[in-house]
Amino acid sequence: MHTYDTLIVGAGFSGIGTAIKLTEAGVDDVVIVERDQRVGGTWRDNTYPGAACDIPSLLYSFSFVANPTWSRAYSPADEIRQHIEDMVDRFDLRRRIDFGVEVNGLAFDETDGVWDVSTTGRRSYRARTVVLASGPLTDHAWPDIRGIDTYEGHKIHSADWDHDYDFTGKRVAVIGTGASAVQIVPELVKQAAFVKVFQRTPGWVIPRLDVATPARAQELFAKVPAVQRLARQALFWGHEASATALVWKSPLSSVVARLGKAHLKRQVKDPWLRRQLTPDFTPGCKRMLVSSDYYPALQRDNCKLIDWPIAAMSPVGIRTCDGVEHHLDAVVFATGYDVHLTGPPYPVTGLGGRSLAAEWTRGAQAYKSINASGYPNLFFMTGPNSGPGHNSLLVFVEGQIDYAVAGITTILRNDLRYLDVRDDVQRRHNEQLQKRLTKTTWMSGCNSWYLTADGFNASMYPGFATQYLRQMRDFQLGDYVAQARHAAAAVGSRSSA
Repeated sequence: MHTYDTLIVGAGFSGIGTAIKLTEAGVDDVVIVERDQRVGGTWRDNTYPGAACDIPSLLYSFSFVANPTWSRAYSPADEIRQHIEDMVDRFDLRRRIDFGVEVNGLAFDETDGVWDVSTTGRRSYRARTVVLASGPLTDHAWPDIRGIDTYEGHKIHSADWDHDYDFTGKRVAVIGTGASAVQIVPELVKQAAFVKVFQRTPGWVIPRLDVATPARAQELFAKVPAVQRLARQALFWGHEASATALVWKSPLSSVVARLGKAHLKRQVKDPWLRRQLTPDFTPGCKRMLVSSDYYPALQRDNCKLIDWPIAAMSPVGIRTCDGVEHHLDAVVFATGYDVHLTGPPYPVTGLGGRSLAAEWTRGAQAYKSINASGYPNLFFMTGPNSGPGHNSLLVFVEGQIDYAVAGITTILRNDLRYLDVRDDVQRRHNEQLQKRLTKTTWMSGCNSWYLTADGFNASMYPGFATQYLRQMRDFQLGDYVAQARHAAAAVGSRSSA
């Protein structure tokens, strides 16, 4: 069986970006395994009405693959997916992708220094290095609601939209008021006879200043790429400054709260509805919502906000704690993901037969979000504590890609059997990280998917994007145990690779 230099799991932004940078670094023996038949990741899967990015397009893209023709300030999902398709074709990556291959296990062979990769089919792979680029929100799940299996109407999840279902004349529920729901609801009220929005917790909503990109601007970006780079930098620093309000509680947090309340007051005239929609937590504790049409949609004659907790689902609809049974033709679940805070959704076996799932039971931990001690030659994209609360995820991913390329090329050029981050290095890193997290808004008391059931934050990075990128530029071989392929003794250096 052929042993690849690098195997990448997932053909979304992270996986494609990693492949581009690896080939540019001279690593040519690369394979990408993708469980679907198309590239795109979350932007392929989320096709619900109104799906779009809530980060400006110029910033929600890689700096090394500019797209001068974004149609809007906030591009729709299909345009983002097409951009990923264009990246694949531009860098001739389609020949490197094995479609329809779903990984179901990784095991490290200590003798040969390779990962054995098993799949749900008959195929298996071997690779000296593996990059897990499948993302944290790849697997949707039905929420844990009593009686959900008894409901006899139509069920739709936002991450698996049923485009054949006709909402015309239907009574529809939307469960959830997060980032997906605020995009779905304004579209559903245009079609359905009546929409009921079931809210557990109101979120902070700020205006979405979305405009079409003028043709002249697109032409200028194409002819003078430096102008687009400057525009991207301006957006980056604007978002970076917002960390002082969203990552840490500060006087600026109250400024964001006032902005959110002003937006609410300007768009919602009814005092009782405003009260229902006013959050009781610090801005940033949960993901900020960006929308200018969600509040108006809630006030349509055919829409109603329900803030009574859901008691159960019944064959005919939803029963709330006030004893009311809501009869419904369809229920849209804009909530419920299998967020992999305790590792990938399949066994990962490292040195000495150790299990990643067992070690991450109480929450994932890694070194710089990308390597886990005991699991050599394995690199995580969007790994533990790499989530931004204020800036573009792809800015963080770029740093991860550069770090992974540094590690992979170190392994290949030095013909190492394995490169494993030292346990003491990882432990110190996470002790400092968790100490910093205690001072962030995410730990200020609200419940969010950022936290495990016992309140451990395995998701977010407690700092500026510039701080994160600085640490990812600093690859130190001395932080690792480097084992040569043909020698029993460890080799190491404290010089930068």
